[in-house]
Amino acid sequence: MPKVLKHALVSLREMLLTAGPFLLLALALLTAAYVVLDPTPPRHVVLATGTDQGAYAQFGKRYADLLKTHGIKVELRATQGASENLALLHDAKSGVDLAFVQGGADDSDKRTEQEDREADLMSLGSMFYEPVWLFYREDAAKRRLKKSSTLSSLSQLPGWRLNIGAEGSGVPVLMKQLLEANKLDPGSITLVRKPQTPAVVDLLGGEIDALVFASAPESLMVQMLLQTPGIKLFDFAQAEAYSRRFAFMSPVVLPRGVVDLSRDLPPADVRLVAPTATLVARETTHPALVQLFVQAAHTIHGEAGWFQRKGEFPNARHTELPLSAEAQRFYQSGPPFLQRYLPFWLANLIDRMWVVLVSIVAILIPLSRVVPPLYEFRIRSRIFRWYGQLRAVEDAQGHKPTDALVKELAELEAHVERITVPLSYADELYALRSHINLVRRRLQSSSAAPALASEGSP
Repeated sequence: MPKVLKHALVSLREMLLTAGPFLLLALALLTAAYVVLDPTPPRHVVLATGTDQGAYAQFGKRYADLLKTHGIKVELRATQGASENLALLHDAKSGVDLAFVQGGADDSDKRTEQEDREADLMSLGSMFYEPVWLFYREDAAKRRLKKSSTLSSLSQLPGWRLNIGAEGSGVPVLMKQLLEANKLDPGSITLVRKPQTPAVVDLLGGEIDALVFASAPESLMVQMLLQTPGIKLFDFAQAEAYSRRFAFMSPVVLPRGVVDLSRDLPPADVRLVAPTATLVARETTHPALVQLFVQAAHTIHGEAGWFQRKGEFPNARHTELPLSAEAQRFYQSGPPFLQRYLPFWLANLIDRMWVVLVSIVAILIPLSRVVPPLYEFRIRSRIFRWYGQLRAVEDAQGHKPTDALVKELAELEAHVERITVPLSYADELYALRSHINLVRRRLQSSSAAPALASEGSP
């Protein structure tokens, strides 16, 4: 091996041995910070949506496609609707991390205290309006109302067969509140609890008089019923009053012609009441996942629609649950600065670790000052430890035979010749060799003096 390379390897080895404890401490601190902060989000998340033909399911597919680009697999869990979604979130064993929840769907009277304790929930914001669609048969209105073919008030519903959705949907809870507000006895109405698709079939077949569900206009059932002859949409003339009575509701208007301009559908503005759909997560959901979902919501729900202008959703209004800190951060400042320029995984890692990294650096900088003195001590000790033996040989002069001492010096010099040090410390190695030669000359001169004296005595 070339001597230059050998010296370089020696220098590197000594540096690693000297700085080793320092590096191990830094690595231990980084590992502890990584474990505590857990900056990397899980690669799998479960999102509870709704019925297959509903708006929740349609939006869920778009979330899954967007998060797939970041390496996150979104498992979509089909449900009957908002109430079942809330129940799944409150059940710690359900495996559901996030869910769509309709405003006013939280039937807290049915939840146990244990369920409230098990799952603390947080809102990611309001995602879109979810109008209450009450579709009814025109011939049923003529038959029930006698004088009119138009249902003008919920107070006219007694005697009707009305489908309010299956158990697990948020509509039964919502309709219970609306009926109570109109002082209606639920027993005066034949309430049917069928899922959305069978209920639509029954409505078209005349088995029921009306059905009600809450959904975004993207729902395929909404689109179809709005264009079905003989099916009318109830106009909530008291929409403003409902919004004042129920904080989770907003008055919205379905504009004339928005469904089909060429056919002028609907033929007039229709007033509706609309809870807002909220994306809800467990408090234990990873913050990076929350940030990703809020960013995806901005892309999916931020466009203009039948009931909102561009950029109106998502927002932090009309949320019945505490707003997530990550969602609040997004609504105030937009996406994290680094995520605008770096891949998500790297930007997220830096964003969540930089405070700890700065703290670790602040701790390690003072400690790093001991590394150069320790390195110098290790290198010089490879040389200086032989001075002890050299001193012992010198002190033994006159007490031990000179030949024995010279032999010891030769052995000492052989060991020193095998010492390898960085070139910057070569002067001290050469100094040690010169000192060995100095002691050897003294020993030789002292042994030669008696011989000269014995030759000159005659």
